[in-house]
Parts: sequence; C-alpha cells; structure tokens
Amino acid sequence: MIETNMNNRVVHSNPNIMHGAPVFIGTRVPARSLWDYLEAGYSLDEYLDQFPTVKREQAMWLIQQANKRLSEPTIDPVAAKVAT
Repeated sequence: MIETNMNNRVVHSNPNIMHGAPVFIGTRVPARSLWDYLEAGYSLDEYLDQFPTVKREQAMWLIQQANKRLSEPTIDPVAAKVAT
C-alpha cells in the first residue's frame, strides 16, 4: 500500500481497488487521471467537476509533490560514468 502526506493520506494503492493503481483516498479515481486531464488541456476545475469525489486539496497536494520532485537535482548515472 502506498500512502503519502504523512498525517493526511492523499493517494494509496490496494490490489483490490482498480487493480492496484494508485488512487485518491476515499475514491476509486486513479491519481494518473489528473495528469491525463491536465495533459489534454483541461483545467483543474474541469477535472474536479468530472471527479467530484476528489478534493481540491488532494489534487493540489499531488501537483505540488510532482513539482517538488521535478525541481530536485538528479544525477544522471550515464553522465556520471562518462565524467569519471
């Protein structure tokens, strides 16, 4: 089971729910669906209208976590090998 946001669980995975795909807590809505909608050009408000069981705070937390991860410096193992 995947749990996030220490005190407030936002996303989890359970093999008995949506074949184990990470879903927003309290829903059967896959977390991936948020990215699919945003990628297709829909706004967050449009997404939330389509999936009323997902709370704005849950969606915003997931977006913030993705932004945080993308902002972290990473080391490319291939580039690191070439440099040595």
